[in-house]
Amino acid sequence: MRVLHSRAEILDARAGAGAGPVAAVLTMGALHAGHLDLVAEARRQVGSRGTVVLTVFVNPLQFGPGEDLARYPRSLDADIDAATSAGVDLLYAPRVQDVYPDGAATITVDPGELGSVLEGAARPTHFRGVLTVVAKLLHLVGPQVTVFGEKDYQQLILVRRMCRELELGVRVVGLPTVREPDGLALSSRNAYLTPSQRAAAVSLSQALRAGQDAATGGADAALSAARDVLAGRPEVDVDYAVVTDPELGPAPVAGAARMLVAARLGTTRLLDNASLALGAPA
Repeated sequence: MRVLHSRAEILDARAGAGAGPVAAVLTMGALHAGHLDLVAEARRQVGSRGTVVLTVFVNPLQFGPGEDLARYPRSLDADIDAATSAGVDLLYAPRVQDVYPDGAATITVDPGELGSVLEGAARPTHFRGVLTVVAKLLHLVGPQVTVFGEKDYQQLILVRRMCRELELGVRVVGLPTVREPDGLALSSRNAYLTPSQRAAAVSLSQALRAGQDAATGGADAALSAARDVLAGRPEVDVDYAVVTDPELGPAPVAGAARMLVAARLGTTRLLDNASLALGAPA
């Protein structure tokens, strides 16, 4: 595996990659099993003759004032070891000046109305920063396919829309959330949790399972069941628990849907979501 840092290095590696397909996995590092699942899927997408590129970049543009940019976990040496073992071909870990050579970005990607709800309501500039850096990294890496996890479901939907609407020529593959044995969604931010917060955090996935079990009664029944679980853990400060259609529009009366939940435990914000099969309410 080659480790690259500069724009010149990634562009040179891209030019020398040959005619085989390229898959990109874009991360902020602190790699865990969920990231490595994305790498494995990227390899399945391009095969042994293709190139898998993993990027590690903590993007300042997607962090708002008072958020955890300074303390976001950074572990590049461990990430390099994990990526090597996972079969990554190129690891691109640029500096901020490599991604934003002109300093602060003056032209950014507008996420539209969907970027202002759910996570966008809590973090108004977040998705503008996410989509801008994803677009830049995809242009630098030049993949035909990129793989994202479903844990950050709103991000996945927005990246898909951006690639489609801006004609980027990149297919976006989503993978189910990877979980701890007790159900907690894997996240680099789990490292911030105290033992008591970690014990309480599992209530997010428990709420989703309760919602799935109650979904035959419709969206309201699913939400009520999920909120009952979350109400039993007062240390979990719930921001939202909602049911939408799979594209994050209004919840259908029946059929495929999505439940999303966000909450804070102390200063740590966690997200989770799950698919629902809604039955028509009685």
